[in-house]
Amino acid sequence: MPLPRRGRGSRLAGSRVASTSLPRARARSPRRAGRGTQLLSHAQRLTRRRHSSEQVTPEPEQQADFRSEKWLQERAGGDARDSRQALLAGMGSRHRFFSQEEVVIPCASDNDSGSVDLQLSNLDDIKKGESSIEFTDLDIPDIPELPLESLTDNFRHLAYEGPLSEASVQRLIQSIQEVIGGHPLKGELEKLTFLQSLSSLSQNIPYDETTDTFILSHIEDIVHILNDLVQEEPLRSLFSPVRQEVFVTIANLSYHNVHLLFGSEDRADLFQLITRSMITLPPLKTLTQLQEITPSGPYDTECLYRQTFQAFCEMLQILVVKDPHLENLDTIFQHLDPWLQSPKDHERKRATASMAQVLKCLSKHLCLKPPLRFQRLGHLVAVMALLCGDPLQVVAEEAAEGTHYLLHITLRMKYVTHDKKNHQNLRKALKKCRDFLELYNIKQFYRYPFKIAQVFEVFLNSEELCQFVMTTLDGLKNLRHPYTQQAAGELLMTLVKNAESRFEKVPEIMGIICARLSIISQPRVRQQVISTVSLFISRPKYTDIVLSHLLCHPIPYDRYLTELWRTLEAELPSTTWILWRLLRKLQKCHMVPTQEKMAYVAVAATCALYEVFMGNRLRAAMLRLFPQLLMTLLIQIHHSIGLTMSDVNIPSGLYTTEQEVSTEVTPLCFAIQATKSLLLRTLCWQEFHIMEKNKGWTLLEEKDHHLQGISLLANALLERNQLLAHKVMYLLVPFLNRGNDKHKLTSAGFFVEREDIKSLLPCILDSLYETDEKIVLLAIQILLKLVRTMDFTTLAAMMRTLFSLFGDVRPDVHCFSMTLFGAAIKSVKHTDKKGVENQVLDSLVPLLLYSQDENDAIAEESRRVLTICAHFLKWKLPQEVYCRDPLYIRPTEAGKICRFFGIKCRGKINILAQTLMYSKNTKLPIRRAAVLFVGLLSKYMDQNELSIKGTDWIQNDLREMLHDPEPSLRIIVSQALFRVQKAMAEPEPEPSVCWLRKLMGCLPT
Repeated sequence: MPLPRRGRGSRLAGSRVASTSLPRARARSPRRAGRGTQLLSHAQRLTRRRHSSEQVTPEPEQQADFRSEKWLQERAGGDARDSRQALLAGMGSRHRFFSQEEVVIPCASDNDSGSVDLQLSNLDDIKKGESSIEFTDLDIPDIPELPLESLTDNFRHLAYEGPLSEASVQRLIQSIQEVIGGHPLKGELEKLTFLQSLSSLSQNIPYDETTDTFILSHIEDIVHILNDLVQEEPLRSLFSPVRQEVFVTIANLSYHNVHLLFGSEDRADLFQLITRSMITLPPLKTLTQLQEITPSGPYDTECLYRQTFQAFCEMLQILVVKDPHLENLDTIFQHLDPWLQSPKDHERKRATASMAQVLKCLSKHLCLKPPLRFQRLGHLVAVMALLCGDPLQVVAEEAAEGTHYLLHITLRMKYVTHDKKNHQNLRKALKKCRDFLELYNIKQFYRYPFKIAQVFEVFLNSEELCQFVMTTLDGLKNLRHPYTQQAAGELLMTLVKNAESRFEKVPEIMGIICARLSIISQPRVRQQVISTVSLFISRPKYTDIVLSHLLCHPIPYDRYLTELWRTLEAELPSTTWILWRLLRKLQKCHMVPTQEKMAYVAVAATCALYEVFMGNRLRAAMLRLFPQLLMTLLIQIHHSIGLTMSDVNIPSGLYTTEQEVSTEVTPLCFAIQATKSLLLRTLCWQEFHIMEKNKGWTLLEEKDHHLQGISLLANALLERNQLLAHKVMYLLVPFLNRGNDKHKLTSAGFFVEREDIKSLLPCILDSLYETDEKIVLLAIQILLKLVRTMDFTTLAAMMRTLFSLFGDVRPDVHCFSMTLFGAAIKSVKHTDKKGVENQVLDSLVPLLLYSQDENDAIAEESRRVLTICAHFLKWKLPQEVYCRDPLYIRPTEAGKICRFFGIKCRGKINILAQTLMYSKNTKLPIRRAAVLFVGLLSKYMDQNELSIKGTDWIQNDLREMLHDPEPSLRIIVSQALFRVQKAMAEPEPEPSVCWLRKLMGCLPT
């Protein structure tokens, strides 16, 4: 009576059946006796029983497979008749178990390779606009070559015909229990006996609760034993069917829902181990050569290898078919994924064949029940797509077949998971898929892998699209096979172009793209990747995201990022949008409050603008945005004067420890380069020449001549390019309104020679109150050029503002405010002099006191402006005013000066009170001069005022200063107090008039 069959049937993988007399594992030598003979016979019996398949009625000839004949022969083990004769020739009669045996080949049947025609006739019957219609199963197009088969029919060889006897069950449990209890498995026979006992016991699970309980209670022990058995198998050779029997045992248990590979870390480790033990075996040719060199087993290596690999594939198929939620498929793919992308051809070939068979089996036995937990569809599609472009043809054809079945699975899975409210969208997606597949059959999948992206894109959600892109970008790392890089580039560009705005995690995608640019060896592929960036950046949804990421790289950019910036391309509206958003990144840095350090984005954006200008792909947008670009770059130059990269707020971690910022690189050099390239790319050659000839670029870089450089550029533009100048003027006012004061000042400096600047005077005058010294100084420089054109009201208002800046703690602001004040006095018309006379009189005391400033420039400018004031008042100052020595050491000269101003100002201003205010100045020289002048001026006080107010208010302020830590000041204070008290007791007599003048005054006129 024949033994019950537990081998793999041909239907499990939908496999091709070939008639041959190949035994599953034949003996290498018949000369064995005793125990060896028994071992040989029993081991072969186990293997034969496991893998002998039932006779199958020959099927009618099917459509020819598109795959090469050589490939089919390789998967079937070569020509069956030749193999049979060769194997039987070396075998004794006792080892020829069968004259005929069916070889199960794990590959698709011929009729699965034709054109895929999705039937959507039912969908076509759906009327447009009928939202109440629900989809049925018929709404999903079935692939005719993939009938849904009965799970029981296909796996009936795994189901035992009836329950085992109780005695048999107890014997099996006892034998297994001994091994679990610690009895070591010695030799091949004991290992195979244990594995078969476990398999036999597993078949009784449906009939015996005791069996089920026993196995479930010892799962972890069984996992541990199987792990040891696989580890004991050599990784570089194949001389025993133990590895194969392990796969069979796991399949049997899995069929009865006893999972040894899922559910815990130990089980996952076992899964990883058996996968590695199968995939990493040397190539079949190497295994065969090894057997010829060191014959150490009773089996034919080629047959044993093919049966072991078949058992591995069928084990995987059992795992995935028993899981309606696709969790197992996710796990299987996770374990096969590293080998699908292996650089070794034989590993990649095995992994691809295994994955293709898993997908085919699943497509035939698909049973989807929500919730579906297959989380890596996008990754799987991308991996299979890249394999379709594999340089090894057999791998590409296997991947194409697997992708064919994956599409079938995806269609059904998306139908189950789609939102019923959006069934019209699903209908459109299915129709689009059908249209593609009507044009391209399965052959196209491996000849033109990028078409996979076109077919699958309509079914992938945003997360899956991101997975696809990330995996495709990983394919760019394949330096060994340039063709894989090319396939990755085409897939990436096709997907992004078709998926439009459905992507998420765009920053992560950009990060990987930038990291991969340097390792892409083919210029064409690198340009495809850059085109992908162009597609992303041209979508308004992603523009700012992409720009923000690209601007977070070290500057100056390396040659790969430089190439990216220079070759960005898009349609005209998109180019303007891209350039505008990049410009806004820079403008926003100019609008934030003044910080200690310049924002890194400002420098990076300036550098990016320079690279974009150099590439000249966005020239039309440059012409459109020329006014804004020029203004912003000039402001950036203004901000960058005198700065180095140490003055830039560089994000931490941007530069690695191996990278250092070059000391030759400065924010100013980037701004100058960008401005130069802007002029050249917009055909402003004459303007560029004028700047070069007159050292205009040098003027722009210098703090004291920056405004002069801006004026030079403005004059050149107005003189040589009137049309462009008018465009700038047209956009000047709204541009100023959007910017801050620095924008306004730079713009004012740009048009300082034109009358249009008058409308900006209020803004410039308000800038005198700014805390930023550069703004105030630039405003003063502009006002110096405009002071002669101001009306009297503006002039008087400006003089009042400038007077408040006398004594400013910023030396340059103090000095230039006096300069502008003097220029304003000179500009006052004769008819308006009376209106500003009081302002001039009020400025005398500050100017006189600041002539004693320790800063020579301020002291000199004070004396110069004091002279202008005297000229305005038609006074002739005493020469002592121009004395450069401190007046407290020149009491005589100080007395003459005070006498002059005391007499001239009497009755016009309260010069004594004004001077006393400066006695509290923070600067010692000013305090000393003020106290000295208070004492000397006291005797020129108005007697009427003196009699009314007295001098107590003066003496009180002076007495407070007697405690000043400076000795020289305390002495001067004491002298001043004495003089004030004396003035109160002995007022100065009226000046005498000679007798002649009295006489002349009495004569009649």
